[in-house]
Amino acid sequence: MSEEFDAVVSRVRERVTPDGGERERLQGAAATVMERAREAVADLPVEAEVLQVGSTARGTWTAGDRDVDVFVAFSPDLERSELEEYGLSVGHAVLPDGHEEYAEHPYVVGEVDGYAVDLVPCYAVESARAIQSAVDRTPFHTRYLADRLDDDLAGEVRVTKQFLKGIGVYGSDLRTRGFSGYLTELLTVEYGSFRALVEAAADWQPPVTFDPEDHGTTEFDDPLVVVDPTDPDRNVAAVCSAENVARLQHYARELLSEPRTTLFERSEPAAHDGERVAAAVQRRDTTPVAVRFDRPDIVDDQLWPQLRKSLTGLTEELNRRGFDVFRSTALATDEEGGDGETWTDGAALLVELSVFERPAVERHEGPPVHVREHASGFYDAYADDPDVTGPFIEGDRYVVERPREFRTAGAFLDSDALLNVRLGPHIASALEDGYEVLVGEDIAALADGFGVELATYFEPKP
Repeated sequence: MSEEFDAVVSRVRERVTPDGGERERLQGAAATVMERAREAVADLPVEAEVLQVGSTARGTWTAGDRDVDVFVAFSPDLERSELEEYGLSVGHAVLPDGHEEYAEHPYVVGEVDGYAVDLVPCYAVESARAIQSAVDRTPFHTRYLADRLDDDLAGEVRVTKQFLKGIGVYGSDLRTRGFSGYLTELLTVEYGSFRALVEAAADWQPPVTFDPEDHGTTEFDDPLVVVDPTDPDRNVAAVCSAENVARLQHYARELLSEPRTTLFERSEPAAHDGERVAAAVQRRDTTPVAVRFDRPDIVDDQLWPQLRKSLTGLTEELNRRGFDVFRSTALATDEEGGDGETWTDGAALLVELSVFERPAVERHEGPPVHVREHASGFYDAYADDPDVTGPFIEGDRYVVERPREFRTAGAFLDSDALLNVRLGPHIASALEDGYEVLVGEDIAALADGFGVELATYFEPKP
């Protein structure tokens, strides 16, 4: 099995390692960007340093990647407004056909010689603990790893990245909540090879903690903790979800027990059409409900935390009302439309219920009778209500059986009460503008736009 494992890794490593021509083309594009940036900086009334950062600077990018990250580091004495002004000025000079995007502050993205370029302003702070914006750490990450990566270890990093991509856990965006490039590099450096990392991960007992520089100054409450060697107050793995840590463990065991290159290749299930969705609903004999609405015009890293918060709020309320949530998921179309400029507008909260209809009455317990003031208030509130059974006493409490506000989940979702659920602010605004409720087999309408996601939902894998 060891020889088989090594053979698989060798094939993957050969495939993901850029050849000499690709390296030359990428570094040529990076050199062009940096030269243009230096020329643009020379026209500013302040000084700044131009830096290549990220995986292309560290030699850990995988073959086929076409991303170049260049930072322009300004004095930390510069006002934030000036940083943004000068940074955008350089960005537009380097990338005249580019456009602005916004993280903690705006930056310019564009294309040079077929490579996607991010040109980002930052502060040239003395240490990562003195950052004024989150991106200020990045140059420290690049320098730290440049001192620890040689060509062989960089090759191990590429294999690790490809494995994480293949099993669907690569990326620190808030939709994926997986392993960032920097985290992947730190873990590979920590273990010294891809194989050692996989063998260790297969036996991890979360929470798992790594502290490369033995800072030992901060405790984190995450399933995976990798203390940033350049900033001991930061967990590099903070965004990584428990599910994705578990996914890595599952597929690490898969790879060790049955080595195969398919584990390094990301594949999606065939999209379900409406007919297959309806058949799945019939087969499961549950009642799915969905709230479909226009996607808020915000970036993914804002949208997905709000979708998850809204889904949690909705499922908690449905459970509270006795509809017994079986499973649930949030759906949203991509951040950009097919032309790369226009927004698509689909989003939905899908909840599968074990119970769809409840009795016409619900039980409501009051305080113990001996708590005189509160008990009397409860009794008086219901004593003369002709629609209520009771109050009567069970044990030491008053109890009433009162008309249920919503007998079905569909009725609840169709009411204004939905807007009282704990929702993300942009999701709440979108629902206020209008939404559609789909019940049972009607959720088949979601297949137009979410066929792959529904296939994943109804035929889940680790």
